[in-house]
Amino acid sequence: MEIQTQPDLLNSSEASYWSWNDLDVSWSKTSSPNELSPAILLIHGFGACKEHWRHNQSVISAATDCYAIDLIGFGESSQPKARLKGEAYNPEAFCYCFDSWAEQISAFCKEVIKKPVLLIGNSIGGVIALRAAQNLQDECKGIVLIDCAQRTMDDKRLKEQPSWMQWFRPMLKTLVQQRWLSESLFRNAAHPSVIKKVLNQAYPSGNNLDIELINLLHYPSKRPGAAEAFRGFINLFNDHLAPELMAGLTQDVHLIWGESDPWEPVELAKEWACSIPCIKSLEIIKGAGHCPHDEIPEEVNKLLLRIIQQAK
Repeated sequence: MEIQTQPDLLNSSEASYWSWNDLDVSWSKTSSPNELSPAILLIHGFGACKEHWRHNQSVISAATDCYAIDLIGFGESSQPKARLKGEAYNPEAFCYCFDSWAEQISAFCKEVIKKPVLLIGNSIGGVIALRAAQNLQDECKGIVLIDCAQRTMDDKRLKEQPSWMQWFRPMLKTLVQQRWLSESLFRNAAHPSVIKKVLNQAYPSGNNLDIELINLLHYPSKRPGAAEAFRGFINLFNDHLAPELMAGLTQDVHLIWGESDPWEPVELAKEWACSIPCIKSLEIIKGAGHCPHDEIPEEVNKLLLRIIQQAK
């Protein structure tokens, strides 16, 4: 394990790099005056980075040490070439999938944090947190899912799709494996004007939708390997689903959800809360979309601090 430290220009916390499987992982820590367990690890969603917790990390650190991490492929972490399932092994390539990211999170907790943790994940970060919790077992003291990815396009949910999508799916899967297409799609999606349009949907209230947010999402997309993480992610047609991961989970799970999330409907979150035993609470944030922790942080931070106190 090798750790290097440097200032974080977008965050008041200290930014560091950790070497994992010959890859560089960027992370930050805001230390707490309280040396209590568990520590907190914040896991961002697709296309985001550790700075997406800009309004949460310092507040949470009033209670306990709070870490944020860039998943491989995002932020300032390494962006290796994508290896899709079924492609020939390449030692320099990375399989962008929930198991790989969960291994990254589990190893980080064991090698860097070195004490029990409570995992907090937004969007796909929630699925990763659930899978990492399985790996960590008793060293994970709970999970908070903020608008967790429901993964409606997964093969296991194909029967829920319209008949035309079921018919088109094999062709779609063949097409998006092609690098020329994934790179073209990525170049279009990574433009600041497109990022702004997507954020208008994700942040329906418009609160905290500012130039800093656009820049912290756009900057990593300009790095040479950014299109590879995009290619890996859009080819995840058969991977973990959150309800399956929660089925046998022993840790407590808490849900925080934006009432107006355009992509992950709150109605399904309500179904989860009523049917999955490990879920202990569901808090709905009025007026918020897919990223309530950043859109309406005052409300979300209060909920997170309460959950953290209960986990101690």
